[in-house]
Amino acid sequence: MERFHIAGPTPLIGRVSASGAKNAALPALAASLLTDEPLTLYRVPRVRDLRTMRRLLDHLGVGCDEAAETASLVLRRARPGSLNDAPYELVKTMRAGVLVLGPLLGRYGFARVSLPGGCAIGVRPIDQHLKGLAALGADVRLEHGYVEARASRLTGARFRFDLPTVTGTENLLLAACLAQGTTVLDNCAREPEVVDLARLLNAMGARIAGAGGDSIVVEGVGELGGATHTVIPDRIEGGTYLIGAALTGGDVLLEQASAADLAPLLDKLAEIGVEIEVSPAGIRARAPGGDLGGGLAARDVDTAPHPGFPTDLQAQYMALMTRAEGTSTIRETVFENRFQHAPELARMGADVLVDGGSARVTGPTPLAGAAVMATDLRASACLVLAGIAAHGETVVDRIYHLDRGYEGMELKLQGLGARVERLPASQDA
Repeated sequence: MERFHIAGPTPLIGRVSASGAKNAALPALAASLLTDEPLTLYRVPRVRDLRTMRRLLDHLGVGCDEAAETASLVLRRARPGSLNDAPYELVKTMRAGVLVLGPLLGRYGFARVSLPGGCAIGVRPIDQHLKGLAALGADVRLEHGYVEARASRLTGARFRFDLPTVTGTENLLLAACLAQGTTVLDNCAREPEVVDLARLLNAMGARIAGAGGDSIVVEGVGELGGATHTVIPDRIEGGTYLIGAALTGGDVLLEQASAADLAPLLDKLAEIGVEIEVSPAGIRARAPGGDLGGGLAARDVDTAPHPGFPTDLQAQYMALMTRAEGTSTIRETVFENRFQHAPELARMGADVLVDGGSARVTGPTPLAGAAVMATDLRASACLVLAGIAAHGETVVDRIYHLDRGYEGMELKLQGLGARVERLPASQDA
């Protein structure tokens, strides 16, 4: 397994552009199953999860042509393929593989999809997906690790999610587009990625209203066509670099990003003392001082579904709190088992105490380079940022997690002045 070797401390200074959002591109690719016409997507990030989704779509008969000169993907029905079957081998590393369930069922009346995998940050059941599809008239069964769903044609209905779920909302949107009649979804996820999917589906001929709010109304149509769509900027990737600027005593201008989508993070950064400036050029985050704990104040944070503080920035925020003056409490309310980065931060000198769904961080504490192991996607980013801020050499192992969601992270960090290098597993640091 490859790893990062980092020499610190180094302030992150300069400009960096946000890539397209992984969590918006994945359902956009799944939408290609709803049409035989070409679907052209711009700003699709080159990350491992997207490569996995492309292999899954190829298995399902959707070809994908990449145009490097325009940074676009063109997806079109290429051959019959195994039209309704998403095997474990193609889904086990990526939870978003379950997003093919809705469009396959909605268009073809049958889908057999392996239960998903992904990061080990909690149970993350798909029961809400299955309840919603059943409400639309599907016969849903779990057999031998697979979901099998059948319906001659889905029928519009009213369904309320027991709790907001991003992929659940997206799967139901993908399924309901071709259902007969009107579907009303309540207690929906409000994340920008859901809004982006609805925008794409409407461009393909769907009739969706209310995305971004608690209730979404879908008027079923007979068929969908092709479209051209630009994926929104990745707010989690962008937020990681803004936190990195504050953590390392740096100054970063994040270009091609949405301040509205990043508002929960920007508000929190301003609250702790980071200088935030939003302009047509981008979002600038500047630490108030270069020394450890220079002007940053510890503040509590609770993760929550959008528009709350994103769970996918919780680990990075924990690293930042090691530099702040005082004690902060971080409460994780979205996923259980998402403090696996805390013991690794402690190896670097952080004063972190985990108690169930809360973690208490006392700072400022100097971080020292160490050998650490990434346990999931966002924990990887947390440890990389900590390594850049730490004195000495840090080796972050198992960065394949990182490659699932960050496009060329070491290259972007190098562009900001960080001394980070990707090494093969067999090479000594």
